[in-house]
Formats: sequence, C-alpha cells, structure tokens
Amino acid sequence: MQSLSVETTRSLPEAEAMIRTELGAVGFGILSEIDLGATLASKLSRSVGNLKILGACNPQFAYDALTADRSVALLLPCNVVLDATPAGTRISVPAPAELLPDRPEITEPVTKLLYAALEAIGEVHLG
Repeated sequence: MQSLSVETTRSLPEAEAMIRTELGAVGFGILSEIDLGATLASKLSRSVGNLKILGACNPQFAYDALTADRSVALLLPCNVVLDATPAGTRISVPAPAELLPDRPEITEPVTKLLYAALEAIGEVHLG
C-alpha cells in the first residue's frame, strides 16, 4: 500500500508527541490509539516491537467525505502508524488517493494537510 512517511531519530514517545502536535496544527484530532506492540505481546507473548496506531480525524473533511460517499466510513479514522526502528521512529499514513482513487476532491486537500504535518517532522517519502 502506498503511504506518506517520515523518519526521525526521535524515540517513539517523542515522535508521537510531535505528530500529535503537528496533526493538531492542521486540524486533525486523535480519536483512538492502539499500542499494537504491547497488545500482541500480552495476548500472544510475541513481539512485533514498539508499534502504535493513532486514529486521526479532521471533522470537516470527514463530514464532507461522508456526505459525498457514505462508504468512506470504512476508512475512518485515518491510521497514523508509529513504528520504532533501530534509528528512531517511522511515522506513516496511507496515501489518501490510493484509498479513494476516484475522489480527488476529497483526497487532495487531505493529502496536503497530512503531508504538511509529516513535513514539519522531516523529509516526507512516498512509498
């Protein structure tokens, strides 16, 4: 799946604080968080490392998207994945245009906002 991502030398908790701030600056709030690494470790006694998912939402864009196409609810909230790496943390979001390829009026402005939030942390990569 194509994503927008940025890598930082900061620890996962530091990177999480940064992305929460930057997402807030562009109108996204965090609706949910899942500490996937801790959950899998406790349920399966297996490790996938330090991996966390934040459920981010921009209320206006969510409303606009839902009124245009109710099935967009399947994609909400937007997952922001924080993955600890040997060098620090990778922060990734799915590329909105890949999730809704026929709805550029929805995906283009959301992509710009997510890109701005990530770019405030470092160089953004499309991959």
